[in-house]
Amino acid sequence: MMHHELEKYLPANRIMTKLSEREAFAGDKWMKGPTPDVVVRPRTTAEVAAVMCFAHERAIPVTTRGAGWGYVGGAVSNSGGICLSLDAMHSIREVSREDFVAVVEAGVVTADLQRAAREMGLFYPPDPASSAYCTLGGNIATNAGGARCLKYGVTRNYVLGLEVVTADGTIFHLGGRTHKNKTGFDLLGLFVGSEGMLGIVTGATLKLLPAPPARRAIAAVFAAISQAANAVGAIFDAGVLPAALEIADEATFAHFLAQHGLPPQRGAHVLIEVDGQIESARAEIAEIKAVLRAVGAWDIEVADSEIEVESLWETRRQFSASLSASGKRKLNEDIVVPRGKLVELVEFARVLGEKHGVEVACFGHAGDGNIHVNLLLDSAQLERAEAILDELFAQILTWGGAITGEHGIGLAKKRWWPSAASPEVRALHQTVKAALDPKGILNPGKWL
Repeated sequence: MMHHELEKYLPANRIMTKLSEREAFAGDKWMKGPTPDVVVRPRTTAEVAAVMCFAHERAIPVTTRGAGWGYVGGAVSNSGGICLSLDAMHSIREVSREDFVAVVEAGVVTADLQRAAREMGLFYPPDPASSAYCTLGGNIATNAGGARCLKYGVTRNYVLGLEVVTADGTIFHLGGRTHKNKTGFDLLGLFVGSEGMLGIVTGATLKLLPAPPARRAIAAVFAAISQAANAVGAIFDAGVLPAALEIADEATFAHFLAQHGLPPQRGAHVLIEVDGQIESARAEIAEIKAVLRAVGAWDIEVADSEIEVESLWETRRQFSASLSASGKRKLNEDIVVPRGKLVELVEFARVLGEKHGVEVACFGHAGDGNIHVNLLLDSAQLERAEAILDELFAQILTWGGAITGEHGIGLAKKRWWPSAASPEVRALHQTVKAALDPKGILNPGKWL
């Protein structure tokens, strides 16, 4: 039996063989896949390397898993084998005020690092909506984003160094703790966003920033999503770059109000956060408030304290859960369009829903064009999902957009990978994959 052989490399209590244990590691937020044959939970990079040597010699498939909080089946086994969970590697090894870096293991929960940095007057900006649950290793695997991408960028922009184990068990230390490094190829960038198919990230050195002393936010309601989308351009035209600029259409806002027992009102929701020095943050909020009023906003609410800002964000964080609570199957598509296509996107989504008789709800990061288009499907409509998504993704690509901005491709978007990348680009991906994983054991069956 495989688990008996693995006991040469790991203590028996970190090898899970019971069916109930293995089933707990078989799914993510999108789907439940085949049950892995065994689950291992190493605690050191050396143990990860030992497991990979074992798997490589026997050509056993290995699916790496963080917290299982993904939306595309990226951490779901497609062929049994070994599920290698990094959840036990959750140490924050160092937070340095001198170097403005954090050294972490892959299983550290994102919000835990953010809190540890904040306690030292530092700031880790990437903020996926699931930051209270997702791990930094998973963030690196998907190049996770979040609301603050508009001003601060995505996970890739904060990775200075990586500890990586490749398919044959070789350990690589890439980059370091300097904030600039142009030594050789950008191998860091190769592993960030690789969705567990090129190597296993076991540790990372991440860039930190000084914590901004002030946060301010403003929320408003518009009569229609088209007005709210136009407000985005008006804010940029005023010369303001918010930390975050979020939007939600009428359907999303209506579901939120209904789920929380609030009086129904038709409208689209906008949330804008700024940060920086106290006076500059206050001035920017005043400027944004004037812009919102000028373009037709009503029910404007300003948050002047940290507690009030978090209260507005709590409303925003409830949007996805409110759609899920509708009782329908929610398919959350994290598409991206050029900023100038935002108004056209929300109108296209509305028409697409009417055409197919399906409710479509949109919300997301309006400032960078990354909008979550959600299909809400009853059981009789599920078979239409792929045809609807065919139309959605075709239009997104025609506009020069992307089929995923945060979640990755995984299994859920495998169907559209050939449309999203040219034959030459797909062949280049295969070349890189074959060089680093010649036996194809890392996260097999996904989009490659």
